[in-house]
Amino acid sequence: MKTFRLNRLFHPKSNRCFDVAIDHGFFNETSFLGGIENIEKAIRVVVDAAPDAIQLTIGQAPVLQSLPGRFKPSLVLRTDVANVYGRELPRALHSRMIENPVEQALRLDATCVVVNLFRIPNEPEVSDHCIQNILKIKPECDRYGMPLMIEPLVFQANETAGGYMVDGDPQKILPLVRQAVELGADIIKADPTDDVSIYHKVVEISGRIPVLVRGGGRAPDQEILERTEALIRQGVAGIVYGRNVIQHANPAGMTKALMAIVHDGASATEAAAFLNGKAS
Repeated sequence: MKTFRLNRLFHPKSNRCFDVAIDHGFFNETSFLGGIENIEKAIRVVVDAAPDAIQLTIGQAPVLQSLPGRFKPSLVLRTDVANVYGRELPRALHSRMIENPVEQALRLDATCVVVNLFRIPNEPEVSDHCIQNILKIKPECDRYGMPLMIEPLVFQANETAGGYMVDGDPQKILPLVRQAVELGADIIKADPTDDVSIYHKVVEISGRIPVLVRGGGRAPDQEILERTEALIRQGVAGIVYGRNVIQHANPAGMTKALMAIVHDGASATEAAAFLNGKAS
């Protein structure tokens, strides 16, 4: 049954996936709400641009699934909530999973569930929470044929980066990605390396498991398009971008631009035409 759901997630033409993440409100951070203050409007805009999937939480997934018609994006359900993203970390950190996550995903007709695997400097307890979450949800995913997306995230030190910032060191990303594979991921959702030209090593370390690349924080249009082109050329199976879509002045145009790269093999220059209305 996992194959059945994966067929709804990955595009038949390219066998790749573009998942737009709109689950940021789960994490109790004001800065994450830009572009999704009105979640119904944000979802409608993205749906109209027709990505392969939209990543949502248990509280907002019904907004997508209540839309009529057969051709809306597939649902990727966020199953865990954490308090690790602030500029000032609280006294006690946690990563907690919703109850009966796979059962709730099935009720919502999700095609996939996603759970974090954090590596945060000097916070091993949070890594332990994540591993416990994965060990709990994995057998349920196998029992009910629900694909499991694991999101290995390496953080920079809070005192250095001033809040949640990705550490693009491949020596930290590679072993965490491999641990996610060993824990039973059906899909990997990983950060880009600082040197994007070596991302093929992340694809290699994942073996048969497809890799979707996170977009991270807001970046200039040309940077995000060129990065995506370079990643696709190195064999990634797709992308999961949130703020670079929903906080864009033209989220529909950016979605179409990224879809052109992911599914049609367009160059960054060709894809940029969707942002100024010159592409058909």
